[in-house]
Amino acid sequence: MSCLSCYSGERTDAYRHRRGRGCGPRTEPATTLLHAIGATRDDVDIEELLRDVRRTARTLAPFTLTFDRPAVGGLALEISGWPGAPFAALVDMVTAATDRTGTAFKPGRSRYPHISLGYTTSGAASLDAVALRAGLASIDGPLSATVLADRIHLVEQWHDGRCIRWSPIAEIPLGVSA
Repeated sequence: MSCLSCYSGERTDAYRHRRGRGCGPRTEPATTLLHAIGATRDDVDIEELLRDVRRTARTLAPFTLTFDRPAVGGLALEISGWPGAPFAALVDMVTAATDRTGTAFKPGRSRYPHISLGYTTSGAASLDAVALRAGLASIDGPLSATVLADRIHLVEQWHDGRCIRWSPIAEIPLGVSA
């Protein structure tokens, strides 16, 4: 399955993007909380997972994340964000809830606030990383933006070799009494 993603509740022109034709249904920035590698939607009791996450999400207040200029990473062009502490608390909560389902999965490695703008594909080894970094540095004007993280989206996610795709399962607000 998947990934649980924490989406901004505010629209921001600074990071509104699409990853290419048909790549991802969103236009707001999103940052992944958990890639539950090895688990599928059919492996998880979705209703129990949602009850667990909703119960804890009510106790977590929405928070802001500030994202800065894009950088070239190992597998993606991404924008790192801060502060990490409220994001890490959310990641830990979602990971623990997924673990409590008893489903076997491996958490993905990217457990820090970031927005991926593009991913490497075949031929990436021939890219000139220095030229790419120079191109990013030549962008005039501010690129940073602060966004409100006020909800969690549970999605079923897969890779098609070109981009990440997903279908929505549920949206869970933070800091809302039931």
